[in-house]
Amino acid sequence: MEKLQYDIKKRTHKVELPKELGFGKLFTDHFFEMDYSPEKGWYNPIIKHVENLSIHPGSMFIHYGQAIFEGLKAFKTEDGRVTIFRPQAHIKRLNNSAKRICIPKVDEEFLLHALTELVSIESDWIPTDPGESLYIRPVIYGADPFLGVKPSSNYKLFILLSPVGAYYTEGFKPVKILVQDDYVRAVRKGLGECKTPANYAASLLAAKEAKEKGFTQVLWLDGIEQKYLEEVGTMNIFVEFKDEIVTPELSGSILPGVTRRSVIQILKDKGLNISERLISIEEVVDAYNNGSLVSLFGTGTAAVISPIGWLSYKGTEMTFNNGQPSKLAQELFTELNSIHTLKIEDKYDWIVEVNNEEIEV
Repeated sequence: MEKLQYDIKKRTHKVELPKELGFGKLFTDHFFEMDYSPEKGWYNPIIKHVENLSIHPGSMFIHYGQAIFEGLKAFKTEDGRVTIFRPQAHIKRLNNSAKRICIPKVDEEFLLHALTELVSIESDWIPTDPGESLYIRPVIYGADPFLGVKPSSNYKLFILLSPVGAYYTEGFKPVKILVQDDYVRAVRKGLGECKTPANYAASLLAAKEAKEKGFTQVLWLDGIEQKYLEEVGTMNIFVEFKDEIVTPELSGSILPGVTRRSVIQILKDKGLNISERLISIEEVVDAYNNGSLVSLFGTGTAAVISPIGWLSYKGTEMTFNNGQPSKLAQELFTELNSIHTLKIEDKYDWIVEVNNEEIEV
């Protein structure tokens, strides 16, 4: 692997972030870029000022969707240190997606180095108010100009940074979810377990129709029987019964969320009865009707923990906790955010601290 290069423009002004960040609307000054060819492997790794990409209109990813991405976050502690939550897990998942989409594997150690260097350079962009962070978006796409269905030979990798607030406009307040059985997002042995644009394109119409009906997002059912819970459009799902907490098992059609995995570990360490298994929508409705269902909540990098206050399925309207977060969802949200910013001990070794003093901009 070639040595990481820098083409950094010295910052002449202080970074001033708007009071309302939103999500994914604002970008930092610099990004990371790297290319791949069969002859050179991954080469030309550079951190440079953000610029428009030069893309041939015949680039294969435009026509055939050969692209993958990741999403992770960096934070600032109260004493000014910079942390990234579980970057190794995200980079490993990027390579898992790459394998499924026929994209060459990336050196995970080098990509971690490049990612932390980029975050170090742009550390002034990390917001510090509660619920805010620096969102990190690695992307790889097939770059060959060729009109034909086959894997590309050449690829582009880049990492873009965006200061963000809460993903949902509701923030940590409970969201309203519609169970979707009119459309299918993914099936087992398909692309559901990969973080690829195709998965998100498949969800857009259902999400649009749900929002028109007043819902925040869609809860997908399995693509074969339309019976078992899978995931919400932007997060994994957990169901809290009185005697068990359940999240759908990874069947090949569900994204293996890093936050999902983290929550499972925390719940196990609390001694709670956490299960990964098939859970039908009928089981959820029956438990709601007999009083054994406590709450539902989602987990994901963007939202961290998102309580679900209302769930609608075939005319059955379910309200949880009077539209308030459950005690468990609140505890998990607080604990994860405290780990992000090292307000509590990172006993799991999930945090990578960034040296933000070596490179000045």
